[in-house]
Amino acid sequence: MQDYEIDEVAKILTEWNPLGDDAKNIKDLNGYRTEAIDIIFNLEINKNRANAENIVMDVLSQAFNLFLTKNECTGPTQKILNVLNKS
Repeated sequence: MQDYEIDEVAKILTEWNPLGDDAKNIKDLNGYRTEAIDIIFNLEINKNRANAENIVMDVLSQAFNLFLTKNECTGPTQKILNVLNKS
């Protein structure tokens, strides 16, 4: 896992902002950096990236008690995979 990957994935999550307006109420959000690390880690140990949307959905849903759907995660997941495939 490279620092630039973490930065890029955190940027994708920040632009998407699945928390919406509630993001300002999360004290330790740190620009979704922690969640970016969790997503990258899970994608690296799960070599079958067919489940990538589920990984993104699960990490964010568990971190913030959200109820995201696979469809909501598809666009951001593709962007994340594009970043990771460049490495």
